[in-house]
Amino acid sequence: MPIISASGLARTFTTKAGPVHAVRSVDLTVMPGEIVGLLGPNGAGKTTTLRMLTTLLAPTGGAATVAGRDLTADPAGVRERCGYVAQSGGVDPHVTVREELVTQGRLYRLGKAEAVARAAGLAGRLGLGGLLDRRTAALSGGQRRRLDIAMGLTHRPPLLLLDEPTTGLDPGSREDLWDLVRGLRDDFGTTVVLTTHHLDEADALADRLVVIDGGLVVAEGTPAALKAAHAGSPDASLHDTFLAITGRTPAAAEAAPVTV
Repeated sequence: MPIISASGLARTFTTKAGPVHAVRSVDLTVMPGEIVGLLGPNGAGKTTTLRMLTTLLAPTGGAATVAGRDLTADPAGVRERCGYVAQSGGVDPHVTVREELVTQGRLYRLGKAEAVARAAGLAGRLGLGGLLDRRTAALSGGQRRRLDIAMGLTHRPPLLLLDEPTTGLDPGSREDLWDLVRGLRDDFGTTVVLTTHHLDEADALADRLVVIDGGLVVAEGTPAALKAAHAGSPDASLHDTFLAITGRTPAAAEAAPVTV
């Protein structure tokens, strides 16, 4: 049974200049245990899609079930069963790693003792065990992203959605985060859906890619299958494949953060 099943998912924003169709009609299926990468140029609708799937934005069309819960009929059930890490993160620079994680646990209605134990367990699992009493402002970029992910995992969701998880990280920190994501899937069965503008990241990490452009899914498949279908060979570069599918280069896609 899919952990995400979306049909015709759409979101239109009303502006003074007229309606903006950020997501026109997205059909998306994600199976348990997959790592799925969402690719697309700026403004393609990737972040808006994630925000709808996590109940942060109400769809204006279509339907979806997320982790066995109906997106519109049971949004609280969806939130209980998925974790979300936004592009900008949500770490308070004035508190320690321990305080941040314990507070997150308490927000999910864990008892104090359980929240403290969960914080220590997550910190150890994500390489933050020796940093529990360090203020988050003193963490490196890679450490802060690990903390963001730890916060998204506090309630032990079967599904984790990551929006541009490695933006701003150095190459070593990016590869460390890739290993972390693989470990979440391989060791704990967590399903991961992530957006990224880094094609090497998508190629190395994702079991399957979904390309969104103009608010629609325009291609999907394994990296090798997409390369063969759109660039002529499973050994082609994902850069050439992306260009063939969207008509745009990755450099254009990477020019600025996605806002819709």
